[in-house]
Amino acid sequence: MRIVHYWRATAGIVGRELLRFLHQRERFVSALVRPLVWLFVFAAGFRAALGIAISPPYETYILYEVYITPGLLGMILLFNGMQSSLSMVYDREMGSMRMLMVCPLPRWFLLCSKLIAGTAVGVLQCYAFLGIAWLYDIQAPLPGYLWILPALVLGGMMLGALGLLLSSFIKQLENFAGVMNFVIFPLFFMSTALYPLWKIKESSPLLATLAEYNPFSQAVELIRFALYEQFNQWALVFTAAAFLLFIGAAILGYNPSKGMMVRKGGGD
Repeated sequence: MRIVHYWRATAGIVGRELLRFLHQRERFVSALVRPLVWLFVFAAGFRAALGIAISPPYETYILYEVYITPGLLGMILLFNGMQSSLSMVYDREMGSMRMLMVCPLPRWFLLCSKLIAGTAVGVLQCYAFLGIAWLYDIQAPLPGYLWILPALVLGGMMLGALGLLLSSFIKQLENFAGVMNFVIFPLFFMSTALYPLWKIKESSPLLATLAEYNPFSQAVELIRFALYEQFNQWALVFTAAAFLLFIGAAILGYNPSKGMMVRKGGGD
C-alpha cells in the first residue's frame, strides 16, 4: 500500500465524520448547550461558594467563569468522545463498520483515523464554545487561543481513545447509555474541571487524590495552562501516557483474534 492510499482513507473517514456532524445540527446544539448552561447558570453559585480567590497561576483571572472555561472545554471533548464511540456501536450494528474493517489497510490505522475524525469534530465544538464565551466577555489572552490547540487535540485524542476502548466492550446499542453514564459522571465530577485541586483537598483528601490521578483532570489542566499561555509538563506526560494506554487497549479490543469482539461471539 502506498502513502496516498493511507491519505485517501484518512481523508474519507474524516470527511464522512464531518459531513455526519454537519447534517446532525441537533448534535452541535446539544454539545454547546450543556457547557453553556454550566457557564452561565451554575457558575454563579459555584463562584459564590468558592469566593474570588483562585490559586496560581490564575490570580489575574479571578472570575470563576474564566476558571471553569477549560473544564467545560474538557466536558465538550469528553461527551464528544463518548458520542463517537456511540457511532462506532451504531455502525457495527448497521454493518458499515464491517465494510470499513475489511479494507486492506491495517485495522489500527483505521481506528486511529476514526479517532482523528472524532477529535476534529470535538475541537471545532470547543472553538465554537470559546467564541460564544468571548461574546459574553469571558475572555482569555489572545495567544492562548492558539496555545490551546495542541492541548485540545491531545485531550480529545485521549478521551476519544477511551470511547473507542469502551465501544469494543459494548455489543448492543441499548446498553450504551448505562455504560456511558457509569463512565462520564465519575470522570467529570471527580476531576478539577469545576474546582481547584487545593479546594478539593480542603474538603476531602481522598477525593483530591482521585481527582489528581484522573486522566480527565490532567487533560483539563493541560488545557487550562495552555489557555493562559503556560505549560504543564506533568499534565502533558500523564495525558499522553493515558492516550497510549487507551488506544493500545482499543486496538487490542478490536482485534478479531485477540480482543473482546471474539469473546462475545463475533466481530467486524
